[in-house]
Amino acid sequence: MFADRAKIVIKSGKGGDGHVSFRREKYVPDGGPDGGDGGRGGDVIFVVDPGMNTLVDYKHKHKFAATNGEEGGKRNCRGKDGQDIILKVPKGTIVKEASTGKVIIDMSGDVKEYKVLTGGRGGCGNQHYATSTMQAPKYAQPGQPSKEVEVILELKIIADVGLVGYPSVGKSTFLSKVSNARPEIADYHFTTLSPNLGVVSVGQGSSFVIADIPGLIEGASQGVGLGHEFLRHIERNKILIHILDAASVEGRDPIEDFYKINEELKAYSDKVASLPQIIAANKIDAINTEVEPIDIDEDGELIYPEFVSPVDKIKAEFEPKGIKVFPISTLTGEGVKELISYTYQELTKLKGNETVFESEFDPDNELAPSDEPFYVSYDNENDEYVVEGPRIEKMLGYTNLESEKGFAFFQKFLKQNGILKELEALGIGEGDTVRMYGFSFEYYK
Repeated sequence: MFADRAKIVIKSGKGGDGHVSFRREKYVPDGGPDGGDGGRGGDVIFVVDPGMNTLVDYKHKHKFAATNGEEGGKRNCRGKDGQDIILKVPKGTIVKEASTGKVIIDMSGDVKEYKVLTGGRGGCGNQHYATSTMQAPKYAQPGQPSKEVEVILELKIIADVGLVGYPSVGKSTFLSKVSNARPEIADYHFTTLSPNLGVVSVGQGSSFVIADIPGLIEGASQGVGLGHEFLRHIERNKILIHILDAASVEGRDPIEDFYKINEELKAYSDKVASLPQIIAANKIDAINTEVEPIDIDEDGELIYPEFVSPVDKIKAEFEPKGIKVFPISTLTGEGVKELISYTYQELTKLKGNETVFESEFDPDNELAPSDEPFYVSYDNENDEYVVEGPRIEKMLGYTNLESEKGFAFFQKFLKQNGILKELEALGIGEGDTVRMYGFSFEYYK
């Protein structure tokens, strides 16, 4: 089965922690801090691979992670950066955030490479925290955490023209006649199980791309048959060629077929339903021109009704609505050249480049660590107010509380994050003790 959708988890690398160490050299008894910085975590990068046309590489493996940055070392040695992970996808792949369906990036148009997740920044070693009053800092900054997000990869193929219509109306045969594509062709439904692309040459170096969208049936917009598997591929088309079985080989009314398929297109997307359409009334070579007698005249001769071509019926129904109808035969080639010429002329009238979906979600900003929780409570046994949680632990990891500057930052952090307000709501008073992961201080306004 053609793989055009996959759900995967991507994760950037964690930044390496800064290192705590001091110079230990002969004849240098009081060496200063020399802890190195941590390395940067690896990024998650999507890249368009022109040689790919499906997402099959992501059907069996579902988690992809960059590597972490290494911890800093002694003697000011910086940790090694984590390795980026490169995820190759076909052109036309849309990366969406899984829980909301919001578009992160559309790998189309000019976008050939895009960094979805940035690796964590490496933490500073203790060499950065030496001051005139604190010459031997025994702490270093931890590396920034990694970021993880579940995404949906959705391939929407890029073609100027899409072929739509019921199964077995001749779409694959038409594509093979007009382009370099060689789709599988047989006299049974759903021969085509994946969209086929072909390049149609119209002379003098001009061409356009055409896609055979697998057979649609009633209920496709609700997922019946091949349903959503292929409806999404129509979204980038500029024109639809709607192929009808004018000869009613399978006993269906081609006019009813047209309306039923368009109901499915509208149910799926108003934008898709509003695309310009051209009708190809196919299989004119198989039209039965024989008619049954309806009466006998006075001389005993049979009276036959006037033969009305099904192509004329189709034209009478749709051409007054502005939809051009071309009678064709994919078997003999009759009418095909005229249809292709007209389609190219209509394409040249349509301005604008290919459809590119706008970005709606930026994981780097949406997944910022400031969203991590903290908890404020009162410890009756020790008569202390307790503040803890991942956000507090990270803050203590890179803040020098023994310096005036560091403590001022600490106070600002408590206020901006609403921690002081929560302590006051619990009834804290002047001189009461606040404990945070082994660090205690007295509360004063």
